[in-house]
Amino acid sequence: MDSMLSQEEINALLNGAGGGDDGGSGSGTGSTANSDALSAEEKDAIGEISNISMGTAATTLSTLLNQKVNITTPHVEISNWDDISNAYERPCVFIQISYIEGLDGNNILILRENDVKIITDLMMGGDGHNTDGELTELHLSAICEAMNQMMGSAATSISSVLEKKVDISPPTASLVDMNDTISTDNLSNFLQGDFVRVSFRLEIGDLIDSELMQLYPVDFAKDLYRKFLESTDLGGTAEPAGAAPEPAPAPAPQPTPAPQPQPAPAAYAAPPQQAYAAPPQQQYAAPPMQPVQPVNVAPAQFASFDTSLNPVMMQENIDLIKDVPLEVTVELGRTNKTIREILDFAPGTIIELNKLAGEPIDVLVNGKYIAKGEVVVIDDSFGIRITDIVK
Repeated sequence: MDSMLSQEEINALLNGAGGGDDGGSGSGTGSTANSDALSAEEKDAIGEISNISMGTAATTLSTLLNQKVNITTPHVEISNWDDISNAYERPCVFIQISYIEGLDGNNILILRENDVKIITDLMMGGDGHNTDGELTELHLSAICEAMNQMMGSAATSISSVLEKKVDISPPTASLVDMNDTISTDNLSNFLQGDFVRVSFRLEIGDLIDSELMQLYPVDFAKDLYRKFLESTDLGGTAEPAGAAPEPAPAPAPQPTPAPQPQPAPAAYAAPPQQAYAAPPQQQYAAPPMQPVQPVNVAPAQFASFDTSLNPVMMQENIDLIKDVPLEVTVELGRTNKTIREILDFAPGTIIELNKLAGEPIDVLVNGKYIAKGEVVVIDDSFGIRITDIVK
């Protein structure tokens, strides 16, 4: 019996086998995150809030992409950078969202690079299959706009849960290669320690079936839990677990009083009937008719308008508005382009207009077409010679 190890000694050996302070970077090591940083109640509350907010966000994203979007029930756990780096594809896109009202802190959304390309292509009017090439600033800008609308609606849902206004700042996106070390130049400092990871399954039509992750600082998650308790009036007022209220004592039975004898009802005598005499009818005399006075009715007389215009008066009226400035526009031609074609514009791009070479150009005053003309050069400036006035 003396050669057997106690439970404390076994636990000490297991903890020592997990790696020293500097030995956590080797392959095959498990998660070293402190899973007890959040209680079970706090994890349930964070999951419920995330479920409500992401449900609204999925509706917003579905409207934006014109696709069916489904975000499943979240899974909340404590994680660290090693867990994220080992579990996620390289590279991926980090979207940072900061709260500017109602909550103090920020969080990070993680999307796979190919998912960002599909969402961007759908926003541009494509079918979601144009995902070739590298991720550019255009992709990052588009995903920021999508996440701004998506998380804006999520903040509105959180506002209704916490019963206070919650607002976010415009998100920022960055491409991260998920290497073994993390640089905090463009990312939040809380990623260097333990943090809260909320995982969702993201489905967009038949194009995306992937994982969406949302990362919180542990302090932010605890503060969110406290505000959730305050909004539901549970903070400090809940009964301790297992304490059941004592039942009230049952009232003592009261003796039933004996029935008392009731006196016999007296005989009812109807009152004697009295004769009713109707009042005598009176004669009604109509008032005398008054004679009708005659009224003179005649059609209204109006002075006739003089249809002749006074040239002097017309000139004076025109003089009143001669100094009013008008915008004169010379239009060389027009054409229609799609958003995809406009995004391909670059220095040197040639745009074909709807005017033929040598055809007169249009002259517009305040947007109204009034004349045609031809382009001339006056000294070092362009001008236009009017060739025809439109009637």
